[in-house]
Amino acid sequence: MYEGKIPKKRYKHTLRFLKQFVSEEDRILDLGVENPFSEILKREGFNVSNTSGEDLDLETAAVKSDAYDVVTAFEIFEHLVSPFNVLQDIKARKLVASVPLKLWFASAYRSKTDELDRHYHEFEDWQFDWLLEKSGWRIKKREKFTNPVKKVGIRPILRRFTPRYYLVYAERIK
Repeated sequence: MYEGKIPKKRYKHTLRFLKQFVSEEDRILDLGVENPFSEILKREGFNVSNTSGEDLDLETAAVKSDAYDVVTAFEIFEHLVSPFNVLQDIKARKLVASVPLKLWFASAYRSKTDELDRHYHEFEDWQFDWLLEKSGWRIKKREKFTNPVKKVGIRPILRRFTPRYYLVYAERIK
Protein backbone atom coordinates (compact mmCIF):
# COMPACT_ATOMS: atom_id res chain seq x y z
CA MET A 1 0.00 0.00 0.00
CA TYR A 2 2.58 2.60 1.11
CA GLU A 3 5.68 0.72 0.00
CA GLY A 4 6.46 3.27 -2.71
CA LYS A 5 6.61 5.95 0.00
CA ILE A 6 8.69 4.04 2.52
CA PRO A 7 11.96 5.97 2.83
CA LYS A 8 14.61 3.40 3.71
CA LYS A 9 15.61 0.12 2.11
CA ARG A 10 15.65 -1.64 5.49
CA TYR A 11 12.07 -0.53 6.19
CA LYS A 12 10.88 -1.92 2.85
CA HIS A 13 12.75 -5.17 3.41
CA THR A 14 11.50 -5.53 6.99
CA LEU A 15 7.88 -4.80 6.04
CA ARG A 16 7.95 -7.38 3.24
CA PHE A 17 9.42 -9.97 5.63
CA LEU A 18 6.95 -9.22 8.45
CA LYS A 19 3.91 -9.50 6.17
CA GLN A 20 4.76 -13.17 5.58
CA PHE A 21 4.06 -14.03 9.23
CA VAL A 22 1.95 -11.29 10.81
CA SER A 23 -1.63 -10.42 9.90
CA GLU A 24 -3.45 -7.14 10.42
CA GLU A 25 -5.55 -8.89 13.07
CA ASP A 26 -2.49 -9.75 15.18
CA ARG A 27 -1.88 -7.50 18.17
CA ILE A 28 1.74 -6.29 17.98
CA LEU A 29 3.95 -4.96 20.75
CA ASP A 30 6.88 -3.13 19.17
CA LEU A 31 9.80 -2.81 21.58
CA GLY A 32 11.01 0.75 21.89
CA VAL A 33 9.21 4.05 21.76
CA GLU A 34 7.10 5.03 18.77
CA ASN A 35 9.37 5.33 15.75
CA PRO A 36 9.21 5.80 11.97
CA PHE A 37 8.80 2.05 11.35
CA SER A 38 6.00 1.59 13.89
CA GLU A 39 4.23 4.46 12.13
CA ILE A 40 4.66 2.66 8.80
CA LEU A 41 3.14 -0.48 10.33
CA LYS A 42 0.14 1.51 11.53
CA ARG A 43 -0.34 3.09 8.10
CA GLU A 44 -0.24 -0.41 6.62
CA GLY A 45 -3.17 -1.39 8.85
CA PHE A 46 -1.35 -3.25 11.64
CA ASN A 47 -2.48 -3.00 15.27
CA VAL A 48 0.74 -1.75 16.93
CA SER A 49 1.53 -0.54 20.43
CA ASN A 50 4.97 0.51 21.60
CA THR A 51 6.75 0.21 24.90
CA SER A 52 7.15 3.52 26.70
CA GLY A 53 10.91 3.90 26.88
CA GLU A 54 11.50 1.86 30.02
CA ASP A 55 14.89 0.20 30.44
CA LEU A 56 14.10 -3.31 29.20
CA ASP A 57 17.22 -4.66 30.89
CA LEU A 58 15.62 -3.85 34.25
CA GLU A 59 11.87 -3.71 33.59
CA THR A 60 10.28 -6.41 31.42
CA ALA A 61 6.64 -6.10 32.58
CA ALA A 62 5.52 -4.82 29.16
CA VAL A 63 6.44 -8.10 27.43
CA LYS A 64 4.95 -10.30 30.15
CA SER A 65 1.43 -9.35 29.05
CA ASP A 66 -0.64 -11.89 27.18
CA ALA A 67 -2.41 -9.01 25.39
CA TYR A 68 -0.14 -9.38 22.34
CA ASP A 69 0.18 -12.01 19.63
CA VAL A 70 3.49 -10.75 18.27
CA VAL A 71 6.48 -8.86 19.62
CA THR A 72 8.60 -6.94 17.16
CA ALA A 73 12.06 -5.64 17.94
CA PHE A 74 13.86 -3.83 15.15
CA GLU A 75 17.40 -2.82 16.08
CA ILE A 76 16.64 -2.94 19.82
CA PHE A 77 18.48 -5.93 21.28
CA GLU A 78 21.94 -4.54 20.50
CA HIS A 79 21.19 -1.64 22.90
CA LEU A 80 20.51 -3.97 25.84
CA VAL A 81 23.18 -5.25 28.19
CA SER A 82 21.19 -8.47 28.61
CA PRO A 83 18.70 -9.14 25.81
CA PHE A 84 18.25 -12.66 27.21
CA ASN A 85 16.02 -11.41 30.05
CA VAL A 86 13.48 -9.64 27.87
CA LEU A 87 13.48 -12.45 25.27
CA GLN A 88 12.80 -15.05 27.95
CA ASP A 89 9.96 -13.00 29.48
CA ILE A 90 8.01 -12.41 26.25
CA LYS A 91 4.57 -14.06 26.47
CA ALA A 92 3.60 -13.55 22.81
CA ARG A 93 3.88 -16.64 20.59
CA LYS A 94 5.60 -14.86 17.66
CA LEU A 95 8.70 -12.70 17.41
CA VAL A 96 9.98 -10.70 14.46
CA ALA A 97 13.32 -9.10 15.20
CA SER A 98 16.31 -7.60 13.48
CA VAL A 99 19.78 -6.81 14.74
CA PRO A 100 22.80 -5.20 13.14
CA LEU A 101 25.48 -7.68 12.23
CA LYS A 102 29.04 -7.31 13.43
CA LEU A 103 31.13 -5.91 10.58
CA TRP A 104 34.79 -6.79 10.41
CA PHE A 105 35.61 -3.38 8.90
CA ALA A 106 33.75 -1.17 11.40
CA SER A 107 33.69 -0.95 15.18
CA ALA A 108 30.47 -1.08 17.20
CA TYR A 109 28.24 1.98 16.92
CA ARG A 110 28.44 4.63 19.64
CA SER A 111 26.83 8.05 19.38
CA LYS A 112 29.04 10.97 20.32
CA THR A 113 26.04 13.04 21.46
CA ASP A 114 23.60 10.57 23.07
CA GLU A 115 24.89 8.35 25.87
CA LEU A 116 21.96 5.94 25.46
CA ASP A 117 22.46 5.53 21.72
CA ARG A 118 25.14 2.87 21.66
CA HIS A 119 25.45 -0.79 20.87
CA TYR A 120 26.47 -3.18 23.61
CA HIS A 121 26.26 -5.99 21.05
CA GLU A 122 26.61 -6.30 17.34
CA PHE A 123 25.84 -9.91 16.62
CA GLU A 124 27.09 -12.57 14.32
CA ASP A 125 24.11 -14.54 13.04
CA TRP A 126 24.99 -17.66 15.04
CA GLN A 127 25.17 -15.62 18.25
CA PHE A 128 21.68 -14.20 17.79
CA ASP A 129 20.35 -17.66 16.85
CA TRP A 130 21.85 -19.10 20.02
CA LEU A 131 20.42 -16.29 22.16
CA LEU A 132 16.94 -16.88 20.74
CA GLU A 133 17.13 -20.65 21.15
CA LYS A 134 18.44 -20.40 24.71
CA SER A 135 15.63 -17.99 25.67
CA GLY A 136 12.89 -20.30 24.35
CA TRP A 137 12.42 -19.44 20.67
CA ARG A 138 12.56 -21.55 17.52
CA ILE A 139 13.63 -19.66 14.40
CA LYS A 140 11.35 -20.36 11.43
CA LYS A 141 12.90 -17.98 8.90
CA ARG A 142 16.00 -15.82 8.74
CA GLU A 143 17.46 -13.35 6.26
CA LYS A 144 20.48 -11.12 5.99
CA PHE A 145 20.51 -7.98 3.92
CA THR A 146 22.72 -5.07 3.00
CA ASN A 147 22.06 -1.40 3.55
CA PRO A 148 24.33 0.60 1.26
CA VAL A 149 25.04 4.24 2.04
CA LYS A 150 25.49 7.01 -0.51
CA LYS A 151 28.99 8.00 0.54
CA VAL A 152 32.43 7.65 -0.98
CA GLY A 153 35.12 5.44 0.53
CA ILE A 154 36.20 1.89 1.20
CA ARG A 155 33.59 1.18 3.92
CA PRO A 156 30.68 2.43 1.79
CA ILE A 157 31.85 0.15 -1.01
CA LEU A 158 32.05 -2.80 1.39
CA ARG A 159 28.52 -2.02 2.66
CA ARG A 160 27.15 -2.58 -0.86
CA PHE A 161 27.76 -6.32 -0.65
CA THR A 162 28.33 -7.08 3.06
CA PRO A 163 25.12 -7.90 4.95
CA ARG A 164 24.46 -5.36 7.69
CA TYR A 165 21.15 -6.60 9.16
CA TYR A 166 19.90 -9.96 10.32
CA LEU A 167 16.14 -10.44 10.40
CA VAL A 168 14.36 -13.41 11.98
CA TYR A 169 10.89 -14.76 12.51
CA ALA A 170 10.65 -17.06 15.53
CA GLU A 171 7.94 -18.82 17.47
CA ARG A 172 7.84 -19.55 21.16
CA ILE A 173 8.73 -23.17 21.97
CA LYS A 174 5.70 -24.58 23.74
